[in-house]
Amino acid sequence: MYAVPFPGSSNTDAKPEYTHALAPSTPHFMNCRHNCGACCTAPSITSPIPGMPKGKPAGVRCVQLAADNLCLIFGQPERPAFCGGLQPSVEMCGTDREYAMQWLGDLETATAPMSSR
Repeated sequence: MYAVPFPGSSNTDAKPEYTHALAPSTPHFMNCRHNCGACCTAPSITSPIPGMPKGKPAGVRCVQLAADNLCLIFGQPERPAFCGGLQPSVEMCGTDREYAMQWLGDLETATAPMSSR
């Protein structure tokens, strides 16, 4: 398992608080970071979301993201498949929300159709 230090800390033994526990699938697995919401803001979502029938563009906060940055429709059938497929990992989430926003933004750019770049 990878130890990820808190932002501003060199302590690699520190363990952050997480929510929305999910079953680990790889050694790079992690749970959602408390009060992050980067994966609900950075990527575009092309499928309908309750309150956003045409999906959402990249960089726009999902209307289903609560004030505490947790998904209001987590585990519900109306949650887009894209959202359920986006699992937290050390590579994607890094040590803080800013890292995750940058990583997801870079992925969005890399996977956008050529006409959108």
